[in-house]
Amino acid sequence: MKFDRAIKIAPSILAADFADFGAECRAIEAEGCDWVHVDVMDGHFVPNITFGPQVCRAIRPHVNTVMDVHLMIAPVDPFLAAFGAAGADIITVHQEAGPHLDRTLQAIRDLGAKAGVALNPATAPETIEYVLDRIDLVCVMTVNPGFGGQSFIEAMAPKVRRLREMIGERPVHIEIDGGVTAETAPLVAAAGADVLVAGSAVFKGGSAANPAPYGKNIRAIRDSAEAARK
Repeated sequence: MKFDRAIKIAPSILAADFADFGAECRAIEAEGCDWVHVDVMDGHFVPNITFGPQVCRAIRPHVNTVMDVHLMIAPVDPFLAAFGAAGADIITVHQEAGPHLDRTLQAIRDLGAKAGVALNPATAPETIEYVLDRIDLVCVMTVNPGFGGQSFIEAMAPKVRRLREMIGERPVHIEIDGGVTAETAPLVAAAGADVLVAGSAVFKGGSAANPAPYGKNIRAIRDSAEAARK
């Protein structure tokens, strides 16, 4: 993974057809997505259950870009190795999910994966100030985690701006997860975000058998985000 700050669209398969993940991953990649985002939820840290490392392992052969795995689980440390073995390129853990974040991030890097930290809406950027040199990505939750299809929290745009200042020249991505659409993407792109996770906004209107709407949706989000940077 070569680092750059170009806008990247990372569709969340949480909004895809669960019965056909392989075809859905191939379809969104063919229609121009940059990463494939996998939301893992445990029914404990967040009020929903999705899937685990076995699903990640099953879809890995169908993902040719970047498999971006977001762990909304606690405790998280006992499961890192399983997701690394499943082929995750990026493993993102929540700042709020455990007491030893620095140790967790080092464990992810020891697995050969990129390390990410996610921040819930109420969590301040300063909570990760002392691990910025341990991370490859910061994921700003722009909804309260647990379910897809929620409304974007506009108060998170200043948080993105503050993180961009804190990161400086470090090769760290700022990812946005929650409520991203062609209308909200410019707010965070202008503030410094470069990876946009979108679920329903990408998958609406299409299917693996009819993927053209996926491409149209991806282009609309990308175009609006890139325009906000000019």
